[in-house]
Amino acid sequence: MARHNETGKAGEAEAVRYLESIGHQILERNYRFGRAEIDIISLHRGLLIFTEVKTRKNNRYGYPEEFVDNRKIRLIKQAAEEYVYRTGWQGELRFDIIAFTVSHKGKALRHIPDAFFYEAE
Repeated sequence: MARHNETGKAGEAEAVRYLESIGHQILERNYRFGRAEIDIISLHRGLLIFTEVKTRKNNRYGYPEEFVDNRKIRLIKQAAEEYVYRTGWQGELRFDIIAFTVSHKGKALRHIPDAFFYEAE
């Protein structure tokens, strides 16, 4: 596995531990639909939450969350629509980002609830 893939998987594992520690029930990891993937799908306080995890070794080229571009958001929303359809979910949704930086200085995790919103296209 390439080093950047290992870094990403480590960030996702850290994000799962964090979400569970604040009461999320993890339903899916790495849910795929076509070319889209949702890193973590969880339930928390009656909300179905789709979480994108971005991990970087430093902030030299920008913060991890800045790498969730419009194309990625569109793909996440498509996968979320399929998940909602497949499961028959009738409640509210939320889209979060977890930005994780791990470097020689230590680890930093930032949870961004409601990072973007769902609007039917």
